[in-house]
Amino acid sequence: MAVGAGKAWLLLLLLSMAGSCSIASQGGQTVETIRQQDMAPQGMTHLRDAKKGKKVKVAKVPTEPPVGTRDFYPDEFARRSWLFESFRQVSKRFNFQEYDSPVLEHEVLYTRKSGEEITGQMYNFVDKDGYNVTLRPEMTPSLARMVISREKELFFPLKWFSIPQCWRFENVQRGRKREHYQWNMDIVGVKNVAAEAELIAATVSLFQSLGLGSGDVGIKVNSRKILNSALKIMDVPDENFSSICIILDKIDKIGRDRVVEDLESAHSLQHDCSLNIVKIASCTSLESLEETIRDLKRETHAAVPELRAAIDELRQLFSLLDSHGVKDYVSFDASVVRGLAYYTGRGGRIVWEGFDLSGEFRAICGGGRYDNLMKLYGAQHEIPCVGFGFGDCVIMEVLAKRNLLPKTMKTCDVVVAAYNQVFELRWNESCDVGAQQEMLGHACSITSQLRQIFDYADRSGAYHMIFVAPDEIARGKVRIKALRGSFRGFKSLGGETYEISEDGKQIDVPIGSIRHFIEELYSSPS
Repeated sequence: MAVGAGKAWLLLLLLSMAGSCSIASQGGQTVETIRQQDMAPQGMTHLRDAKKGKKVKVAKVPTEPPVGTRDFYPDEFARRSWLFESFRQVSKRFNFQEYDSPVLEHEVLYTRKSGEEITGQMYNFVDKDGYNVTLRPEMTPSLARMVISREKELFFPLKWFSIPQCWRFENVQRGRKREHYQWNMDIVGVKNVAAEAELIAATVSLFQSLGLGSGDVGIKVNSRKILNSALKIMDVPDENFSSICIILDKIDKIGRDRVVEDLESAHSLQHDCSLNIVKIASCTSLESLEETIRDLKRETHAAVPELRAAIDELRQLFSLLDSHGVKDYVSFDASVVRGLAYYTGRGGRIVWEGFDLSGEFRAICGGGRYDNLMKLYGAQHEIPCVGFGFGDCVIMEVLAKRNLLPKTMKTCDVVVAAYNQVFELRWNESCDVGAQQEMLGHACSITSQLRQIFDYADRSGAYHMIFVAPDEIARGKVRIKALRGSFRGFKSLGGETYEISEDGKQIDVPIGSIRHFIEELYSSPS
């Protein structure tokens, strides 16, 4: 074996032992194969000519996030943070406490509680310890687990909120992702509708803080007892309730006639019975509901006391909402049935759904009562619970459509434009980095790319630009340009005098005084 060949085989052996790459021969050329197991799907390879450094074959690493998920670039992250801060401000205004839990949860929390829709959408798997776990598809079961874990230590009622990231493998469409963040507010330990009223009022408060009026968005309220009692009047078995809700939820999509047909075929209901169910679900006021119930041929609502109690409870809720000053946003709508099968407890209670009045978007939020959940998870007794979930996807689209998102997500106040790297170094020597960072918290970005500096400053939302250029540096000064506003009327509290241009847009400041100048500039009322 030749010496050169021996070295090649030795190199091949060492690389093979390292497990990171190999040397193979293709057509007389030595080709390096690098497995990108940490960066791309298994089996993806990059082939390069090891002698000439020429690329032979490249399998591209995906640059887009997985389907149904999102990257948050700085501008998008800033908007998300702005929305989350709005969530937090409203929650704290209503005296709620923030909590959190692991995004990885026990699968049994969801298979025991949730319906088939959620359990079929879970990102679930068996971990290396053999436990069945899942990325949380919703937050409520985690809340229940936490409350049960420390039930004897907690003081009720609890008023908690969170902004978790939730994961569901579902069809991706407008306003629906496979991951989303969801603002949750829950009240644990209150039996009466005062809890529902407070949560609905908090939702309206959020709408108002975002600039959404009662002509933009609203909240539809319904009660599980209404449909339950009506079905009893028509002798429809209780076990059909959930599937009937699913069919009724399609009224807006497929129309009333098709829903009547589906009710007849799915549950072998008589035509008149199916038609009456649809009539009840179409009521948009308590008055029209009572009139429809009276028109039922079998019995009046007086024969089912639960129906009268449900209507009285709704009237009490609207009275409380009026006291909160948010009644203009809220209306009764018997077509809100999507949450009826999900939210349970105390014989069925009030549910609600936030929506965009234009009808262009999916539901913005939804809430209801789940009194029996704690007992389902092992609590010794029923603990009254009510809460809502408010996703980040739809509301951002609603705000964008109405131009209510923050226009400029400012990243800094001051941009320093150095003539070249030499002057950038001179700036750093004259005004140390610590001093730059202490300019009253006003971020200071340095760039020597003069061609792009104005575009950079504009995108950064900067108010001022500091030029570090030869002529000014020779005089021991820097020139500051006002990008938004001017320096007219600026007066130094320390009595210093500065050279201001005629248009008030530029000012020359001694480089040694720059920190003091910036402090005065940003503390000035003007």
